[in-house]
Order: sequence, then structure tokens, then C-alpha cells
Amino acid sequence: MAGIFSSSRALARRLNHPSLGTGFGRLWSASAITNLGDGAFLAAGPLLVASISSNPLAVGAAVTVQQLPWLLLALISGALVDRVDRRRLVVVVNIARSVILAALAALVAFNAASLAVVYAALFLLGVGETLADNAAGALVVGLVPREQLGSANARLSATFTIANQFAGPPLGAWLFAIAAAVPLGLHAAAFAGAALLLTTIVVPSGNSSDADHSSSQILRHQIREGIRWLWHHPGMRALTVCIAVMNLTFMAAFATWVLYAKQRLGLTPVQFGFLLTAGALGGLAGAGVYTRLERRLGRVLLVRAGLLVEAATHLVLAITTSVSIVFATMTLFGAHAVIWGTVATTVRQRNVPDPLLGRVTSVFMFASLGAATLGAAAGGLIARTYGLTAGFWIAALGLTALAVLTWRPLAGVDSETAQP
Repeated sequence: MAGIFSSSRALARRLNHPSLGTGFGRLWSASAITNLGDGAFLAAGPLLVASISSNPLAVGAAVTVQQLPWLLLALISGALVDRVDRRRLVVVVNIARSVILAALAALVAFNAASLAVVYAALFLLGVGETLADNAAGALVVGLVPREQLGSANARLSATFTIANQFAGPPLGAWLFAIAAAVPLGLHAAAFAGAALLLTTIVVPSGNSSDADHSSSQILRHQIREGIRWLWHHPGMRALTVCIAVMNLTFMAAFATWVLYAKQRLGLTPVQFGFLLTAGALGGLAGAGVYTRLERRLGRVLLVRAGLLVEAATHLVLAITTSVSIVFATMTLFGAHAVIWGTVATTVRQRNVPDPLLGRVTSVFMFASLGAATLGAAAGGLIARTYGLTAGFWIAALGLTALAVLTWRPLAGVDSETAQP
């Protein structure tokens, strides 16, 4: 663990750039704090649910409940992000999430938390996530020079990997072993600290929100504006189709990942845990080299190449039974995921007009997470009917076709159409 933190500090120094500014530095610090709390909750949340009920359906439902707001409210949240002061929105949402978690921690401490209470808290936290994540991403545009957006997003991706995937989960599990309420209290404190830090950020006027929306405008009309803008932008439309298909096929293939590891690769539970870290290791490497790749290869080529890497990943997993090859493949996939995700965020920030950024982002997230939900639902059925590798074969073929169909439209993802 000490080696991970040492590497993360070195990576942070590489990703740092003086022109990113003080405002972004504070936003990045707030992101680091909340990601650590989120990471701890990734381990503590399922452990809490499992301590209340041993029913697998109850444990699985907890994940669905927290993701459900993205399907129900993502488009509405995007419109709200474009109507209000974005910095203030993130502060208010973080305070609300802190209060929810503090209340849940208190109930858990006194053994008064039922499954229904936990589900309600998870749903409300998910609602807050649809607002805060969208608004925070839009804030980056107002805090960072356009030419440095890629570096800023790579730094945020690295922070997510370090805090959310490496440091947070083991910390959350360790704190849960001390007392179930402790990691919940840590998460509440993280949101409160991030909210306090964000109050010190000064966002340049005209970039923090869309001040032109009158109260008489219908929310549904505003949502349609975001959908219409994205649909009429060939590059962004192609990018949205890509993320939907990528998540659909990925979740369908990886829905039975633990069975693949156990039955096809013969891994023990501990070895499976190490396999899960492969993607995170690759993600750190991807974040570290992103700025250099963007400068040398360009964003369009990175997006196109990512489709080929993803198709190749599924093909290799469908064919091989070698543990070392699978580990190397998933490490490369982790790097690809961070690089592709950083490109997607950057080109969205550069292309979408600021008054529409929240709404267009919400459409993108709706397509992304909606497709992931459908893929997860189909994955088990595919594996049960056709075998554990069937999902990987389908994904490899589907992504190859996707690369062919979207190769030319993706040239427009970097068309620099955003207006101040």
C-alpha cells in the first residue's frame, strides 16, 4: 500500500500543471476527498447490507437502487445543472449527502437501520450523484483554460483511480471491521469537507451556470434542447452511440466475470481480487501518459483506437485460458478505459456550448448507464444459454462493426463548436 501511495504522489506531480489554476486545484482536492469517501463506501455499503440480510437479491438490489436515479432523473438533473449556479449546487448537494450519511451512521450505531432505510439512503445518494457529478464536470470548463482540459481531466481520472479504487475500499473494509458506522461517518465528513473547500472557489462570471433561462421555461423543453443539440452534432452523436454500445457489450460480457475467473481460469477468491486490481493499475498508467498521447496523436485518433483496443480485449478474453494473458489484457483495458473516458469528457467540454453542457452531459450519461443496465441484465442469460465466453465473442464482433460504422463520424468529435 505504501508503494501505491508513493506512486500516486509521483503521478500527481506529473499531472500537475501550473496553468490549471488555484480554482481547479481546490476542485481537484474536493474530488480527492469525496472519492476517498466513495471508495470506502464501495466496501462498507455492501458489507452493511449483508449484515442486515444475507439474501443475495437484497445485496444486489442495493447496487440497483443507487444506480436507479441515473435512469430516472439524469435528464432532469442535467437541465437543473444548466439553470442554477453550478458551484453552489455542488456545495448544497454535498452538504445534503453529508447529512444523509451522518443520519445513517447514527442509525447504524444504534442498530436501528432497517434494509428499507439503507435503500432510501442509497437512492438519495444516487440522486445527489446525478446532480453533483454533472455540475462538477461543467465547473471544470470555467476553471481551466481550454487547451488544458485534457490534463485536468486526466488528473481527475488518476485521483478517482487512486482514492476510489485503491485506497478507499480497503480503508472502508477496515473501518467497518472496527464498527459499521465508522466508514459511514468518514463518508459524511468527506462530503462536508469537500463542500467547505468548494465554497472558496471563485468561478469566472458567465461560466458557472446558465443565467439566461427564465423561470417560465418548461423543463421538458430544455431537456429536448440538449437532446436536439447532441443529435445534430455528428461527432458527439457518434461518441454517444459508441459509449452506449461499449457499455452494453462490456456489461453483458463481464456480468459473469467472477464465474469466468473461477471456472475458466481456475482462480481462487484471493487471486480474483488481484485480477480486479489490474484495471486500476492500467488506469493509473493511462492517466499518467494521457497528456502526452493527446498532444502527439490527437483526440480523434485516441477515440478511434480505443474502439479497436476494446474489441481486441474481448477477443483475447474469448480465446485465452492463460491467467497472465488475461491479467495483461485487463491492465491494458484499464489504461484504455481511462484514456477513452478522458477524451470523451474533454471533447464534450470543448464542443458543447456552456449553457447546454449539463443537459448534453446528462444525455450522454443516460445512454451510457442505461445501456450498462441492459447489458448486465442480458449477460447472465447469454452466459447461461451459450457459455461463459459467448458474451466476449458477441462484444468483439459488435465493437468491430461499431468501429467500422463510426470511424468517419468520429472525425467530428473535436470540431471545436463550443461558444463562450
